[in-house]
Amino acid sequence: MQEEIIELIKKEEIKYVNVLFTDILGFVKSVLLPAEKFPHAIEKGVLFDASSIVGYATREESDMLAKPDLRTFQVFPWIPGKKTAGVIADIYTPEGERFSGDPRYVLQRMLAEAEKEGYKFMVGPEFEFFLFKMKNGFPTTEVGDYGSYFEFSPAEDCESVKKEIIDYFQHMDYDPEAAHHEVAPGQHEIDLHYSDALTMADRVVILKIAIKSIARKYGYHASFMPKPIYGVNGSGMHVHQSLVTLDGRNAFYDENSEDGLSSVAKYYIGGLMKYARETCAILASWVNSYKRLVPGYEAPTLIAWGYKNRSALIRIPASRGRATRIELRNPDPAGNPYLQFAVMLGTGLEGIRRKIEPPNPVELDLYHLTPEDKKRLDIMELPESLGEAIECMEGSAVMKKILGEHVFNHFITVKRKEWEEYRAQVTDWEIKKLLPVL
Repeated sequence: MQEEIIELIKKEEIKYVNVLFTDILGFVKSVLLPAEKFPHAIEKGVLFDASSIVGYATREESDMLAKPDLRTFQVFPWIPGKKTAGVIADIYTPEGERFSGDPRYVLQRMLAEAEKEGYKFMVGPEFEFFLFKMKNGFPTTEVGDYGSYFEFSPAEDCESVKKEIIDYFQHMDYDPEAAHHEVAPGQHEIDLHYSDALTMADRVVILKIAIKSIARKYGYHASFMPKPIYGVNGSGMHVHQSLVTLDGRNAFYDENSEDGLSSVAKYYIGGLMKYARETCAILASWVNSYKRLVPGYEAPTLIAWGYKNRSALIRIPASRGRATRIELRNPDPAGNPYLQFAVMLGTGLEGIRRKIEPPNPVELDLYHLTPEDKKRLDIMELPESLGEAIECMEGSAVMKKILGEHVFNHFITVKRKEWEEYRAQVTDWEIKKLLPVL
């Protein structure tokens, strides 16, 4: 593969290669190399100072190596001018050991664990985002359009953004499945076809880069902020997921069961639900995430599952056979996809190992349940704030096992600091509501 990549660089006259990885929060980091330096990077890796990468290392242990995974090499067709490619890297210590703080390694460990138990983890995220207008090179709070759910607006530049994203991703063999306008003004969705979780996490990293770059070309700022506008739906990243056996059979399907779901699927659901409060800080990882997870905006607030229930945490789409899957609805696109997929898989596997039976499915509108209803149905709530989510995660032995001690401890430290800073703020709402009367 190395020779093929070097030949491709020459053939396509590629001038630069971005060596990419993410910090613990999911922000994409890059080392830009002249293309002629890339063969050395393949052989030796790229040495970089990790002391300023969030969640990576202290100043005393700052040097790290980024080693390109050549299977992820892609030409970035949306970058004008001198041709540029990108490649996702695995992070190593200078001694040649995998760095336990690399989010990609967290997912790789969990996938290896699943494979030992006979499964491959397949995911298909629904990726939502907002487009805002720019002014003098800075984003404004004015949305790019005033369309509504599935609205067709051929004259809108926002449609051109989606079309160009699809064009480029088809060219890159990323298999985009669909795109459409979402419920809120200025809100859009791109769906990628089901794939294994590592491939999909890598694609989500590139998707974020592409969406922002292409939006900027048309004069928009693309935002993955979960709830940028009060009073309308926020942006989620609903994740369709299933386990597939090593011989290609969907382990979630049982043609002899009444609902078509296997015991493996039920136990997996049981695991996701049992640990839902503990995983929430990873799946919805920002203070703003909890402005989205409120009643009435198609985002879950209660830990329940159902077949048609879009107010539930977990929904079971109608498809069966090879397409049997579950849909988890509390993740959002602002998080780290490697960590998000890892904790989904890890808690699902825990449910299978421990044979955790889920409660009965609920098809009621969960937003209108009274406290008495919740008690009667034994339905718990998701955390209402990042602070509460951190507390749930901090006491979780399962989360520490999935993430590893380095990521677990660094993530809690970083997020606790964010929460403490946020809750000390005095907001415009408080000034308007309280200053005149108190």
